[in-house]
Amino acid sequence: MRIGFDYTAAVRQGAGIGRYTRQLFRALIELDTQNQYVLLVAGRGVALSEEPREPVPGLGYASELAEIVKRPNVRVVNVPLSDRALMILWHRMRMPLWVELFCGRLDLFHSPDFTLPPARRARGVLTVHDLSFIRVPDSAHPRLRKFLLQAVPRSVQRADWVLADSQCTKRDLVELMGSSAEHVEVIYPGVERRFRPIREAAVLAAVQQRYQLPPRFVLALSTLQPRKNFERLIQAYALMSEALRRDVKLVIAGGRGWCYDSIFETVKALQMEEAVRFPGYIADKDLPALYGLAELFALPSLYEGFGLEPLEAMACGTPVVTSDVSSLPEVVGDAGLCVDPLNVERLAEAMELVFADPALRQEMTRRGIERAQGFTWSAAAQTLLHLYERAAAA
Repeated sequence: MRIGFDYTAAVRQGAGIGRYTRQLFRALIELDTQNQYVLLVAGRGVALSEEPREPVPGLGYASELAEIVKRPNVRVVNVPLSDRALMILWHRMRMPLWVELFCGRLDLFHSPDFTLPPARRARGVLTVHDLSFIRVPDSAHPRLRKFLLQAVPRSVQRADWVLADSQCTKRDLVELMGSSAEHVEVIYPGVERRFRPIREAAVLAAVQQRYQLPPRFVLALSTLQPRKNFERLIQAYALMSEALRRDVKLVIAGGRGWCYDSIFETVKALQMEEAVRFPGYIADKDLPALYGLAELFALPSLYEGFGLEPLEAMACGTPVVTSDVSSLPEVVGDAGLCVDPLNVERLAEAMELVFADPALRQEMTRRGIERAQGFTWSAAAQTLLHLYERAAAA
């Protein structure tokens, strides 16, 4: 088969869908050497010549792209339009600008980022990670939400197959988008092998120094935005015993997204400026050590299509307290503590319990590592390849 794949997010985004796309495609081409892949990358400056295939300075993950195109069954098509311009042409103006005009003849085209471009003949495969913009309307910037409400339903209708990160997202697609359950496939994301308990003292110390982290802390990690429910996490931390708060700080790591001012206002109102730290965006290579340094990982999110961060924390041996809504119980299972994300008192109790009960901590660590081993990118790629074959044969 000749398969088109939108790789734009993998080059342009460090976290989130960018990480998902890089890991899934890397596992896919390690598995599949027969089919031909055409990677579409929107935006100037990432086109890589056949010789030499050198990393492109200053373009984030273009260096990884340079390594990928060394494979004989992979080539890159660089579209000299930004991803925003393409979104406007494809989904606002709805121009019949077939994806084959860029990629050539295709049997399939897979978009891993919510929206699917028009195709003349290629069958469409679309990944929808979550429907938070419907379930939790405040979770997206109003302009982005307006766009998603228009573009995602049309893309779902256009797709021959829709991929979901969890059974929760599949149910949402059937309920909210009218998708046929038979045409929605669940492919769980995986945990990279580098996420493991880190024992190397020098590695841990370097990351602790780099981000000025306290000796003991509760970690929350995600882009700062309303859906992550960080305000209630801060309130719950403030309810913990004073003795524990003197010794254990709260670290909320991640870049600033949107509508985040109230997070800092909550810290100020509770006079927690010294206890709550915001180190900002964490480099991808430092994440395993960051999880390993934390004594507890807490993410009381209001909605997650999958919840990769809790799973990575468990793989690193860190106990997890998270929400009992959306996909999070599906991911965490009995390895973590799942509580009502709207109940600040219950969240505080769960966090204190982990610190108060060493036997519970040890058991959560054991179960977390064991559960995380069940989510692999190789399994995700195997399921995806089977779906490609089914879609092409349909």
